[in-house]
Amino acid sequence: EYVLIDNWWDNNIGYKRMEKLVKYAQSKNVEVLLWYNSNGYWNEAPQTPQDKMNTSIARKKEMEWLQKIGVKGLKIDFFGGDKQTTMKLYEDILTDANDYGLGITFHGCTLPRGWQKMYPNYVTSEAVLASENLIFRQDALDKHALNSTILPFTRNAVGAMDFAPVFLNQKMSREQKNGTIRSTTDAFELATSVLYFSPIQHFGLTPNNLEEQPDHVLDFIKEVPTVWDETIYIGGEPEDYCALARRKGDRWYVAVSNATKEQRKIVLELPMLAGKEVKHLYDNKDQTAGYKTSKIRSNGTLEIELLPEGGAVLYEL
Repeated sequence: EYVLIDNWWDNNIGYKRMEKLVKYAQSKNVEVLLWYNSNGYWNEAPQTPQDKMNTSIARKKEMEWLQKIGVKGLKIDFFGGDKQTTMKLYEDILTDANDYGLGITFHGCTLPRGWQKMYPNYVTSEAVLASENLIFRQDALDKHALNSTILPFTRNAVGAMDFAPVFLNQKMSREQKNGTIRSTTDAFELATSVLYFSPIQHFGLTPNNLEEQPDHVLDFIKEVPTVWDETIYIGGEPEDYCALARRKGDRWYVAVSNATKEQRKIVLELPMLAGKEVKHLYDNKDQTAGYKTSKIRSNGTLEIELLPEGGAVLYEL
């Protein structure tokens, strides 16, 4: 639905070419989100565009242009702490952006505390060591599965978390010739799209994934909701495993992740799916994501197998 164009687009693409790019994206039924530096006297981050969001005059001028060319939202980054000046800047940005029909995602930011109730155009916030660290640091990637059993119970329980999940390359680079090395399974990665809640999910995919992955993986990525009507704790605890069920309309999705480096079997209690057949994305032995149809027992239980740092997703047919 959306594509995010990150920092330095003003230099690498330019304002005039951006207008053409937005029109091209819309011809493919894709809307554009653009990155901005929050700036201000506290901010020495070099990434541009700069000095477009930190004053009312500059902000409204920029947002008028964004609305005119059809941009739908902004990712605004690098905020300096929780002092009153910065907290006011968050709310000033949200207020002005709402006047121009722009959704707002904050990065390099504080924990959200009720903005989703105050501003209809607030979308999500980072406020976590997000997936970019999986690319920057091998130790972060080594703790990826472990953190999947902590963040849903801690950070994400407070508010929307723009972690940017789902990586399907074995090495964290487009060419896969170098970069940090992923040990999680593909089914685990798909599970994080449900375990981690954000109204917009920025998936960490690269073009080769569209050719390499089977249809059942790509179909799931296309279909999985990003907003939910109900969430239920199924099982798990930090540093062990995590199992959550989320409902969108009449359809339930169940996601499970294994924090340990051991293969294991887990019995899930799913009374809402008792007696039903579900689509089941599971761990193949080669760490790819397999697909089968599973029948939930009449008592609402199902036993699943997980590889080390593996995962599973169940969802209704």
